[in-house]
Amino acid sequence: MGSTQFGNFNNFCRDSTLPVCNLFSPWRERPQNLFGQLQGYGRCELMGIGLSRARHLGNLGSILIAFIAICVAILLILRADRKQAAVGRREFQLFLVGYIIIEICEIFTVGGLPMGSPLQQRVVLGFTAIHLGAIVATLWVLMLNGIVGFQLLDDGTPLSLGLILLSAAALFIGTGYIALDTAFSYSGRFDSSMSGDHRNIGLYVLYQLAPLVFLAAFFVLETVLVLKVLGEKKPMLYLIGAALLFALGQIFQYVISTHICSGTNGRINGAMFETLFTLLAVVMTWVFWSSITEDDWPMPVTGGTYTS
Repeated sequence: MGSTQFGNFNNFCRDSTLPVCNLFSPWRERPQNLFGQLQGYGRCELMGIGLSRARHLGNLGSILIAFIAICVAILLILRADRKQAAVGRREFQLFLVGYIIIEICEIFTVGGLPMGSPLQQRVVLGFTAIHLGAIVATLWVLMLNGIVGFQLLDDGTPLSLGLILLSAAALFIGTGYIALDTAFSYSGRFDSSMSGDHRNIGLYVLYQLAPLVFLAAFFVLETVLVLKVLGEKKPMLYLIGAALLFALGQIFQYVISTHICSGTNGRINGAMFETLFTLLAVVMTWVFWSSITEDDWPMPVTGGTYTS
C-alpha cells in the first residue's frame, strides 16, 4: 500500500481544516503559531483575524456557527421532547446530543484559537480525540436511528437505548484511543504517521470511511421505510435535502476551501461553510424525522405486518 493514497492525510490537511490534522507533527514543531492544522502543511495558511502580540484568531466564523449550532440542537431536543408519541424520539435525541458534543469540540479543534504553551497543546489534542470519537459515534447513532423506525425493538426502552449507547461508546473509545495514541505515542504504533504523508490506516478507516458508510446506510434505510413501509413521497424531499446540504458542506471543506483561503489571503476558508451546511443538514434531518413520526402514519403490529 506504500504507493497508494489510502490512509494518507497530508493532502487533506494541506487543503482542508480537519480536526484530525491536529494530531500530526508540522504545527506541533512551531508552538507559537496558531494551533492545529491551520499551519504547517503548505499551500494557503488560514490566519483569520489578527490579535495583539502577533497572534491570530484563525476561524471565527466556525466558532460562531458552532455556537449557533449548539443552541439550535438544544432547541431541537426540546421540540422532540414534546412529540410524546413519536417513534424513536429518545434515540433521535441521542443523535442530537452527539452533535452538540461535536460542535463544542469544533470550537477548540478547528476554531484557530491562539495558543502557545505545552499544556494548551495537550488540551487541544484531548479535544481532538473527543471530537473524532464523537463524529464516528454520532453517525453510528444516526444509522441506528434508521433501523429504529422499523420497530424491530420497542423504541425508547432501556434495551433499545442501551444497545445504541454501548455500541456507540465502543466506537467512541476505540477512535479516541487511536487518536490519543497517535498524538502522545503511548505505544509507538502510530509514530510513522507523524512524518511523510501522515499515513494512519486506523484513523482513515474510522474517521474518513466509516462515517460515509453510516450515512449511506441511514439514507437507504430511511428511503425503504418511507417508500415501501409508509408509502409516502413527501418526506423524501426532506431526506434528499439533508443529503444535499451535507454534501455541499463537504465540497466546501475538501474542494473549495483552499481556493477561498487563497482568494481571501488566508482570512477564511471552507471550514465555516462546512459547519454551516452541516448545521442545516442536521436541521433538515430533524424535519424529516418529524415528518415521518406523525400519529396518522401506518404503525407495525405483531407479525411484522403494517396497518393504517
